Amino acid sequence: MTQARIAVIVEGHGECKAVPILVRRIAREIDPGFVPVVLPPLRVPASRLIKDGELERSVDFTARKLGGSGGIIVILDCDWGGCCPAKMGPALKERAIAARRDVSLTVILAKMEYEAWFLASAESLRGKRGLNENLQSPSDPESIRGAKGWLSRNMNAGRSYSETDDQPALTEIFDMASARRAADSFDKCYRDINSMLTKLRDEGG
Repeated sequence: MTQARIAVIVEGHGECKAVPILVRRIAREIDPGFVPVVLPPLRVPASRLIKDGELERSVDFTARKLGGSGGIIVILDCDWGGCCPAKMGPALKERAIAARRDVSLTVILAKMEYEAWFLASAESLRGKRGLNENLQSPSDPESIRGAKGWLSRNMNAGRSYSETDDQPALTEIFDMASARRAADSFDKCYRDINSMLTKLRDEGG
């Protein structure tokens, strides 16, 4: 069984549980026998991480946890004023790579939120985690500010979306192919993680 070591930098408590699940799901699509080792995520608020020097320090810290071998995945929401994934993502990735060039590294910005990827594949989540049986994806899921609220409004009476409980659970079951078609930022996320994992697998970790 081939293994690879992955370190993750996220901003929310929900992502701490959800992103390792996402990484392992993508790995299974590459090869059912490919099981990456995902280290406990480092949680850093985006407002702090984007400041000069903070991303670099976080990347260096996680690279040292990897022992200089493996990959680093940074996943952040892009829902603050003036944040454009197409501009901010490459700039942050350039900074991260400059901090540690000895490890594989990617920076992924979810537009607007990680949960927008669930909206993009809403039909696959019908009846799950208290969501309505007739759930329909919005026409432009990545334009909705407040995807968590959208999920709460589309849950059965007495239920509301819980980031720490529902985010990892929905990550395990949402249809990734649908999300890739409807959400450009998830398509990039999938391609970036797939490429990193494939490279690490082929190199033997």
